[in-house]
Amino acid sequence: MRRLFPVTEETAIRRLPGASAEHEWSLDELAEAYAYPPASGGAPEAWLRANMVSTLDGAAQHDGRSQPISTAADMRIFGTLRGLADVVLVGAETVRQEGYRPARAREAFAARREAAGQGPAPAVAVVSASLDLDFSLPLFASPLVPTLLLTGAAAAPDRVATAEKAGVRVVIAGDGMGVEPARAVRALADLGHTRLLTEGGPRLLGQLVAAGVLDEMCLTVAPMLTAGDAQRIAGGPSVAVPKRFELVSLLEEAGFLFSRYRRT
Repeated sequence: MRRLFPVTEETAIRRLPGASAEHEWSLDELAEAYAYPPASGGAPEAWLRANMVSTLDGAAQHDGRSQPISTAADMRIFGTLRGLADVVLVGAETVRQEGYRPARAREAFAARREAAGQGPAPAVAVVSASLDLDFSLPLFASPLVPTLLLTGAAAAPDRVATAEKAGVRVVIAGDGMGVEPARAVRALADLGHTRLLTEGGPRLLGQLVAAGVLDEMCLTVAPMLTAGDAQRIAGGPSVAVPKRFELVSLLEEAGFLFSRYRRT
């Protein structure tokens, strides 16, 4: 893997004739490259980043899943972002399609997480209006850290009761059936989860973008073309004015680009 942007003294040296521009990045190096911004004093504020992958022609999935357009380096970054997060925010449809399992504790991040006051693994927070989920699955029945369920105040009481009976913590983040993105972010921060990571899917990411609560986008661009009618990384209604983000980091390995953008 090599860093393309920003150009530092180290990367400039590696570009000299005869110097190697690439090396195997350790998890510590990746953790430093993707570290959350430090708190700016006072009560810590929530920081929401997204991690998504897309082909050259804009497909976020192939045959309904993201794995076919990913790569080993992408999965290392995926694991690093999870290792740094307090909570992983994900939509119910993605939970069903991708077969989501609980986040696991990783020895490589244990000391870093302990120093940051974090638990052994991030919690998973599932966003669902209908609560049409199988609460016997490991994500809900046997997580290392209890799974959270974000829903609206009008959610079916029997489904809420079923979730709570399974050990799931239900968090109300909307007055109607759905979840209000800004309220969801505040609710998670109130629970002490300020380092937020969303892995989609496209519908949820579109809602977060439209609500203006996304702070950072980590996007892997796969050197692949798929055609077809696969979803983009974000769906739903368009915003009135495109949201402007600035590039803060760009890595490359085997033709895959790993970009990191922040809201200006």
